Amino acid sequence: MAKVLPEDGRAHNRSLILQQLFHAGPVSRADLARTTGLTRVTVSDLVASLMSEGLVTEMGIRSEGRVGKPAILIGVRPDAFEIVAVDLTDDASMHGAVLDVFGGVVHRRSTALGGRTGTDAVDALLDLCRELVALATCPVLGVGVGSPGVIDADGTVVEAPNRGWYDVPLATQLSAALDLPVHVANDANVAVLGEYTYGGASGSGLLVLTVGQGVGAGIVLDGALVQGHRHAAGEIGHVTAVDERDDAEGAPFGSAEQCACGRRGCLETLLSVPALRRRVAGLDPSATEAALAAVGQRLGIVLAPVASALNLFEVVLVGPPDLLDGPLRDAALRTIQERTMPVIGSKLRLRMTALGEDGALSGAAVLVLSGQLGVS
Repeated sequence: MAKVLPEDGRAHNRSLILQQLFHAGPVSRADLARTTGLTRVTVSDLVASLMSEGLVTEMGIRSEGRVGKPAILIGVRPDAFEIVAVDLTDDASMHGAVLDVFGGVVHRRSTALGGRTGTDAVDALLDLCRELVALATCPVLGVGVGSPGVIDADGTVVEAPNRGWYDVPLATQLSAALDLPVHVANDANVAVLGEYTYGGASGSGLLVLTVGQGVGAGIVLDGALVQGHRHAAGEIGHVTAVDERDDAEGAPFGSAEQCACGRRGCLETLLSVPALRRRVAGLDPSATEAALAAVGQRLGIVLAPVASALNLFEVVLVGPPDLLDGPLRDAALRTIQERTMPVIGSKLRLRMTALGEDGALSGAAVLVLSGQLGVS
């Protein structure tokens, strides 16, 4: 077992202070001591250090009428830094933004991929990052990137077929070119971090399902991101949802379709945005509702064992509300509840994201906050 060094304990305590300030807003030193469990002396020492770094500042006196000396509030400086975040989920374009300390978008930029893959796509990403860094008006804490594919802890894209990236050390390459810390993670994992940190989601048992050109999932259990063996946790889009038996029984999906992964009948062949658009094209409202409900039922069948195995509290859908928020979501929740124990299914929430289209950008910012400051 590795020895815990004093500097490790200090870094942990520093992160506790910053997390409390990010999530609770300005509080007093005494409040920080109570909520973190640290001594007042330790809190005062850490706050002084953070103030010298320019990360936090005193923000006036608490206005409430308490007996004794008024408490001075401590908060994160709004102009302490900015973060560059990039979302690569869209196959057609790369979307990026400069975000402030609290995740608010300050500037946006997008660039069309134009079919570029491999090294050309990396060059396009680097150009977008350089443009965003130049727009920042505060020191840039780092760059966060949410990318499709399997990505390891070092930010290497192990496999992202749609980008033509295989074993690409994306974080290392971008960091060297930008002279900034760069953090890269799977786009679904980034989305779940954004929902957990900025979207008000519970971290006790959270699954965020991203629905776009493909389908993926990010999972947070007991406040920690689930990575899995070889960093491939959450590849739920490639679970078989329609098989030969379904075809024989006359399921409303026709033959199991070929998936990009090479197999047939994956959830992605039913639930991806292109698949859903094709399914409802030309249908009247009643038939559209029935078609979406059928897909929702199949999604519920796939999610039920996941919800039971992980004891999920909340499932959040990220994607077009016109397709997901209605018959599809209702049917999915109903099916999960029918197929799980009441202690699990009856309390499960299944809702749309609270962050809209900026969820992935918010999550990419969390990558930087976590990697550079220990905040999540």
